Amino acid sequence: MDILEEDNHDFTRPGGFDSIEISGIDMKRKALLLVVLILVLVLLPAKDEDIWGISYKKVNSIAYLIDEYYFLDVDYDQMTYSSIRGLLRTLDPHSYFLDPDHFARLTEEHVGKYHGLGILIQKQEDRLVVISPIEGGPAYRLGILPGDVISHINGESTKLITGQGAVQKLRGPKGTKVNITIAREGLEKPLEMTVTREEIPLHSVPYAFMVQDDIGYIFIRNFSGTTTREFKEKMDSLVAQGMKRLILDFRLNGGGTLRQSIEISEQFLPRGAVIVSMRGRNKEFNQEFRAVSDNQYEDIPLVLLISKSSASAPEIVSGAIKDNDRGLIVGENSFGKGLVQTVFPLSENSAVALTTARYFTPSGRSIQRDYTRIEDYMRSIQAPEVEREVRYTAKGRKVLGQGGIAPDYEIKTSTNDIIFYFMYKGAFFTYARKFVNNEMPLSKQFIFLQKRQTGTKNAGGKQIFGRDFKADSRIIEDFKAYLRESKIEYEPAEFETALAQIKQELERDIFSALWGVEEGWWAYQRSDPVVRKALEVFPEASSLIKEDDSE
Repeated sequence: MDILEEDNHDFTRPGGFDSIEISGIDMKRKALLLVVLILVLVLLPAKDEDIWGISYKKVNSIAYLIDEYYFLDVDYDQMTYSSIRGLLRTLDPHSYFLDPDHFARLTEEHVGKYHGLGILIQKQEDRLVVISPIEGGPAYRLGILPGDVISHINGESTKLITGQGAVQKLRGPKGTKVNITIAREGLEKPLEMTVTREEIPLHSVPYAFMVQDDIGYIFIRNFSGTTTREFKEKMDSLVAQGMKRLILDFRLNGGGTLRQSIEISEQFLPRGAVIVSMRGRNKEFNQEFRAVSDNQYEDIPLVLLISKSSASAPEIVSGAIKDNDRGLIVGENSFGKGLVQTVFPLSENSAVALTTARYFTPSGRSIQRDYTRIEDYMRSIQAPEVEREVRYTAKGRKVLGQGGIAPDYEIKTSTNDIIFYFMYKGAFFTYARKFVNNEMPLSKQFIFLQKRQTGTKNAGGKQIFGRDFKADSRIIEDFKAYLRESKIEYEPAEFETALAQIKQELERDIFSALWGVEEGWWAYQRSDPVVRKALEVFPEASSLIKEDDSE
């Protein structure tokens, strides 16, 4: 899995607790006691004075024992953070504490930018490999290349750190410097570089392209403060290329801000259509949201793609589209997160994201799955249909609550273990680079041009590599030769079982190595069974628009 060099909630509620600085070990212990006690007591009924007293004594006793007798020095900040996390875990799976590191990442996601080097990295075995530098960024300008291995960060070896750990070390305040050591194939000595961190955009809508003559495709990675603006820019570009129908991909989208999910839904719904409503114990959070504008994209046939990892914000959009009978949904049943969190700041760099309401789709159903058994919840286990509420869409189609958003056409997908194994070994990535650099036997039959070609042509007995390239049996045999040369062992039977997925991965990495990451994403999607199904059902999606026009 690729990781952006660095690594979803709504900053709409001001106020919170004031920040109090307490110095000294004893004062930190008292601060821990105070924080834990406050968090315990806010959940207790005020009328029961005995419970207040008992709770104070318990927390005080534990803090005293740790301070006096624990065999190691104690990090009171971490103890405080852990206490808060433990308390919030007793509420629901989605209320959580944002310590300074997590708060910084949330802020970066929300504003759509971070400060770093501008590279895409991936951990392959014990190597930290550069997948791609972001064009125009500091790493790009210094000549860092795909395939470079970052062996050290500020003198520390990267062999034992995780990809996310490396992200934390590469990021930092704007204008500060980070020293990295680069091992590059073909160079005897490593390259020592000092890179100044700069502002790097963190795109919420990274990919958009045409998949057929009049069908566009947009992938929304998450819902952040820049999502609506980025989406409109991508839509303008696709419409200019002749797009008349749209595939909107929410797979792998784990959520984000409520406001942006409402704004994206509104792009496709007529003025007055219900998008979502919220209800909480505190009436302050009871709201209904409707579309407020017309003349956007209400008449474009629409197919949404979702998966079991599509949660919260993408489920709001999917629920609004389905319950209003505005488009079709293809893929897997979504996760089923129907709770809304509000971020309450505790200090300048910490906060609590507290569940304050349930949300309901336009038909009035809650899609929140039961989380009483947390193991079943995290494994996306569904309740029996007889236990779920029944509602109906605008045109009378039956829909169910308490179980996420069900697709109109279910296409289940799973990734074979051998794919993860080859990714861990860096097999697809390394083979693709060797292939486009004419270092593999088969690639010597091709001419690779930096400018994209629409078709494969012959030139001096060689083929010009074009967009119509497919990973055929020749590529598979060439890839197997690379695996043998690299001493990467595998089970032949498992290889054959995963052959279609292996071809898909090879096409993605070869196109990415030649023309960039977005082009690789295009190559991958063209043979994706979920995308292929979406293309098939467009006549039905178009009929939903025609039915509305005739009413």
